Amino acid sequence: MKKIKRVWGYFKDYKYQLVLSFIFSLIVAASNGASAYYIKPVIDEIFIKKEKSMIIILVVTIILIYLIKGIARFYQNYLMRTSSQKAIKKIRDELYDKIISLPISFFNETSTGMLMSRVTYDVGLIQSSIPSFIAMIREIFSITGLAFVVLYQDLYFGLIAIFILPFFVLPVVALGKKIKKYSKRGQSTIGDISSLLNETIRGIKVIKSFTNEENEKIRFRQNNEKFLKQDMKATFYNELGSPIMELLGAFVIAVVLIYGGNKVISGESTPGTFFSLMAAIAMMYDPFKRINNSNSTIQAAIGAAERIFELIDKYESYRYTEGTDICEAWGKDIEFKNVNFSYVSSDKTVLKNINLKINPGETFAIVGHSGSGKSTLVSLLPRFYDVTDGEITIGGKNIQSFTIKSLRSQIAFVNQEIFLFNESINFNISYGDDKIDEKKVIEAAKAAYAHDFIMEMPQKYDTKIGELGLKLSGGQRQRLAIARAIYKNPPILILDEATSALDTESEKIVQEALYNLMKGKTSLVIAHRLSTILNADKIVVMNEGSIEAIGKHEELLEISKHYRKLYTMQFGEIN
Repeated sequence: MKKIKRVWGYFKDYKYQLVLSFIFSLIVAASNGASAYYIKPVIDEIFIKKEKSMIIILVVTIILIYLIKGIARFYQNYLMRTSSQKAIKKIRDELYDKIISLPISFFNETSTGMLMSRVTYDVGLIQSSIPSFIAMIREIFSITGLAFVVLYQDLYFGLIAIFILPFFVLPVVALGKKIKKYSKRGQSTIGDISSLLNETIRGIKVIKSFTNEENEKIRFRQNNEKFLKQDMKATFYNELGSPIMELLGAFVIAVVLIYGGNKVISGESTPGTFFSLMAAIAMMYDPFKRINNSNSTIQAAIGAAERIFELIDKYESYRYTEGTDICEAWGKDIEFKNVNFSYVSSDKTVLKNINLKINPGETFAIVGHSGSGKSTLVSLLPRFYDVTDGEITIGGKNIQSFTIKSLRSQIAFVNQEIFLFNESINFNISYGDDKIDEKKVIEAAKAAYAHDFIMEMPQKYDTKIGELGLKLSGGQRQRLAIARAIYKNPPILILDEATSALDTESEKIVQEALYNLMKGKTSLVIAHRLSTILNADKIVVMNEGSIEAIGKHEELLEISKHYRKLYTMQFGEIN
């Protein structure tokens, strides 16, 4: 009920449409009751008493009943569906808003497939349950209306029918719990399947290069088999409701035949009353069956809602502590003061006692063996992660005192793992700008030496580059990423292997563009190839999460064994 109440919160803005929908549901229910009731005068007045004058009156009345019922059902469904579609849109919007607001640490711990499953499959289950919910409400009202007809025709028998009613409800509730249990498990498995499919598509070259297609097929089939078993169990309990309802319905009809038949034979009741009771009871039977089927869909939707709200609520534990100051980093120094860092999911200290001061306009290169903490260090500055101890300041102010948006607006990040959108080149270079400045885009592309290959594309700057930029070569993707940073033109640059995907000739050209870009800006440059950072103002040598040494190239050859080792590996022994 808590989950249902929470889902209802999304419908509150449309409560007037829903109230009207319920009113029309009452009209539909009343029409069903009237249909059952009018069997009595049809039989008693026409077939028993032979009243011809009643034929026209009853025919017109029945046509009016069904006309009113049809109009009421249309508005009931239309109002309920349109309001529910708007509410579902709100759920999907909120879910996406929460996901995109979560910090990087959350995505490190969560599979892409699970998130995709929440936004598509789980929200889809809630949406598909709305018609079932509409049907359930309508059938409940119909049963109520028909119950009044039974009570009106025969109070004593009506009370017996009401006493029997809970025996129809109990199996619906019991089976609903089972259906919800196995549907929820199935939804979890769908997340695993989505994750596996995402991995397959993204890693297809790796899979094929290792000729591992058969093993991947086995992995997929295992997950698919697991989902099938869970789905079959949910189907079993769903379909089990049908024979139970059939048996209960047969029992009630038998009671009506015995009770009503004896009353007609003894003269206590008329045939019209008997058949009216039979019709009302029979018309109750179908709504119960439909309620059972609707309940199956609704229980699956409740399971989906639990998973969606679990994700939405989880956001609170990942919330950023955000300041209100606006960050202005031009001409300001950057300082790491006694910084320590550990990932939330690990007790291991990744960065230890980092002290580092970067003056405005300086270029600091960061080098070290793989796993030494280079990328983690630069990820703390834009607050992709927050420090565990210590602080990072810009112009003497703790970066946590700034708004996230203003802080990140001052930083351009070119990563070694290039991400491009399946949009136009214009869109990718100007990403983050509400209005594309085409002149500025071209200037940025020229500075990144991307203009020439762009002009050879079919629609030039309007060319869509495919998912993850797959229509481009690695070097072209890298140059577009650099052009994106040039377009942003912030005071702080973070370059994490920014030229790693380029061939020697392209690297030389782009390196010159980067040098021009970095003039007057504070730059943090991670590089494995020392040839690209020999002219940096300072080189920071990282080793096992600590700073081993800071200095110029010549100094480090003398004072840092790790730097000397890196240099020797790339250039040979020092003369």
